[in-house]
Amino acid sequence: MFNDIGPLELATIVVLAVLVFGPDKLPKVIQDVMRTIRKIREFSESAKADIRQELGPEFKDFEFEDLNPKNFVRKHLDSEELGLKEIRNGFDLKKEMAEVTDAVHSRESDSSPSAGTGTTGGRIDMSKKPEDPGKDDRPPFDADAT
Repeated sequence: MFNDIGPLELATIVVLAVLVFGPDKLPKVIQDVMRTIRKIREFSESAKADIRQELGPEFKDFEFEDLNPKNFVRKHLDSEELGLKEIRNGFDLKKEMAEVTDAVHSRESDSSPSAGTGTTGGRIDMSKKPEDPGKDDRPPFDADAT
């Protein structure tokens, strides 16, 4: 319950409690707080039991911690079952990028700069207009791609 409270914070709380309530009333206040915490726990456990009973036998393994979205996804989408590790290990981004880069560089080296494309040494000459391609040179229209 108090996993994130360190020793310095706990000492500060104890000193403040002694100063606020006094050493005479502090044991009574601690008993009242503990009694209240027990009642809250009992109430929440009975509410959970009532909810499980109302849901029926189909939800025997239902846990309220599963209502947290992260826990729900972890429980229902087990990465071992989907083979996500194999997909991650089989995909090498550096290798894919190197292949794309090699393909682009080989395409640039295949095109000749004096063929009227307006390029000089890998650069595009913006002063020249590109040649007007014929209607047959246009790629086919793909309605699904737009």
